[in-house]
Amino acid sequence: MAVVLSSFRIIIAGMFYCLNTLVWVGPIFLCGLLKLIPIKPWQKAMSWLAKSCASFWVGCNSVIQNIFTPFTLSVSGLESLKKKDWYLVIANHQSWVDILVMQRLLHKRIPFLNFFLKQELIYVPFLGLAWWALDFPFMKRTSKAQLKKNPALRGKDMETTRKACEKFKETPVSIVNFVEGTRFTKKKHQRQNSPFNYLLKPKAGGVAFVMQAMGEQLAQVVNITIHYPQGIPTFVDFLAGRVKEVQVAVNVMPVSEHFIGDYTNDNEFRVKFQQELNQIWQEKDQQINRLAHKEQA
Repeated sequence: MAVVLSSFRIIIAGMFYCLNTLVWVGPIFLCGLLKLIPIKPWQKAMSWLAKSCASFWVGCNSVIQNIFTPFTLSVSGLESLKKKDWYLVIANHQSWVDILVMQRLLHKRIPFLNFFLKQELIYVPFLGLAWWALDFPFMKRTSKAQLKKNPALRGKDMETTRKACEKFKETPVSIVNFVEGTRFTKKKHQRQNSPFNYLLKPKAGGVAFVMQAMGEQLAQVVNITIHYPQGIPTFVDFLAGRVKEVQVAVNVMPVSEHFIGDYTNDNEFRVKFQQELNQIWQEKDQQINRLAHKEQA
């Protein structure tokens, strides 16, 4: 009986998430197309309208969660956030559920979340078009092998990031970076020989490029630590209502001048930046450890 109810909940909740997405993706995509008309005030208005539609989409997702997949969201550290400011949001990444949790947590507390996405994700049905219309930056990272083969590509990532961030300078935005670059799994953790208990090694390049492109404009860095007391869930686990609690610690940090510099060409700055980020990740690992032991107690 429990299996039947769980399967029914997955189908119904999934259906409502899909329906909500289909309802809003059309207007968002239309705004994206209309934004191609090269009139600045018009483009600004279309961007506002697209983000307003996306905000309604997030709000409706939260309603769906409350009805079909309710869970307790335990949060600390939200007090100093403002809706009209520029933020860089960094977080650990374990599941697609992280995105739903962050959207619900930060909805209407800070500007709409813009995620840096892999270029391949633009081909995701419906959502890829919506992400494009919402000005989500699509990134194609240059690998070490590609740089070795073609040194002229050095600095291309920075140029791509700068162009992506250029459109964010006039309107407050929250830029999200999952610093580990991929979702945490035990296999990836072992393969990396990660020095952290609950995290993969942080990749400094993405954060450094955003700081180099927009560091003087960013008000603060929002450091989010997500912990699932019952274990890391899949999206299907979430739809089935098996996620009963999510713990989140929010640490709002000033944008230090030590974070702004030429990451591509300045070796000394690059080493210091990586050390700073590793320190933040060490503290995040300790934060998750405290949350885990608090749950056990």
